[in-house]
Amino acid sequence: MVSEGNDGIEVEQGTARLLLVDDDLVSSTILAAGLRNAGYVVTLASSGAQALESIEQSPFDLAVLDVNMPGIDGLEVARLLHARRPVPFLFLSGRDEIDLVRVAAQQGALGYLLKPLQPQQLALAVEAALIRGREIAELRDGQSRLGASLAHEQKTSMAVGVLMERERVDRKRAMELLRSRARSQRRRISDVAHDILEAAEILNGGSARRD
Repeated sequence: MVSEGNDGIEVEQGTARLLLVDDDLVSSTILAAGLRNAGYVVTLASSGAQALESIEQSPFDLAVLDVNMPGIDGLEVARLLHARRPVPFLFLSGRDEIDLVRVAAQQGALGYLLKPLQPQQLALAVEAALIRGREIAELRDGQSRLGASLAHEQKTSMAVGVLMERERVDRKRAMELLRSRARSQRRRISDVAHDILEAAEILNGGSARRD
């Protein structure tokens, strides 16, 4: 099965979608062919502006960015990626300046490759970057779930405190009351806890804290 990329070139459907951004069309065409032969779906962009437009239109698993481009260069594209739609990326460059490598690392690049390079070299770097990108995404997802869990626990604990004071019961009994309300209303405990805290804030003139 084939589809037409943003550059008008038909590409084979694979398991990972790549955006290759380079103003050197000869080099990018050769590299794209190698990546497609390796099983990736590749879309070409010849400028930073075109790359950002492509990212707005389609999801990508990885962006391969040339550092030196007229207009919006690769470093600026990487910065904007964080603000618009987080996409893992690695850099291509003909410059081996250590300061530039450090800037790339600070931007969050998953790799920094020197041109010229062979398609096979890029394919290996892409596969490593995809693996690392998935690991980072899983870590962020885990941190997000942990943060949400902690917020729910804090809200529940505060609601239990409100029930203890109102109902003149101990913590165990207050927790039982909270669970009973959640079951009877067929709602999550954290949602019922939120309502209790909100009601307490209204009754106390805004003195009760809520998350």
